[in-house]
Amino acid sequence: MTKPASPVDAWESLFRAQVAVMRQIASEFPSGVISLNEYDVLFTLTRSENRTLRIRELNENVLLTQPSISRLVDRLSARGLVTKLTDPNDGRGTLVSLTDAGFALFRDAARIHGRSITSRMSTALSPDELTELARLTGKLYASVTAR
Repeated sequence: MTKPASPVDAWESLFRAQVAVMRQIASEFPSGVISLNEYDVLFTLTRSENRTLRIRELNENVLLTQPSISRLVDRLSARGLVTKLTDPNDGRGTLVSLTDAGFALFRDAARIHGRSITSRMSTALSPDELTELARLTGKLYASVTAR
């Protein structure tokens, strides 16, 4: 019989697996075209209504600090991948919107990135294990983001 894992053991296992897999996936990422942080911003925008978010909401959904996200959005805007607009509902806020060029670049990078993720994940885990992993990590995420 397997000894139950402690919360610390489970966390260490999750963290180490995520770091190891992420390193492999990052090494295969098309970084000559777009960085992982830029991809994260474009990915987040593709999942939002009208591919647009307030910069504050974007910041809540990516793994960067507020100053870093602002600089990154400025660089993406300079490349024509996103646009920045004043929020019509709150003149103090900034909306970030994905352009067609940004979506096309995201889609191309996502194909390569998706193949890499699929290869790493499906080699290690069965379809049932992938389903269980998604359920467990979703549950963990929901518990820490509940407001």
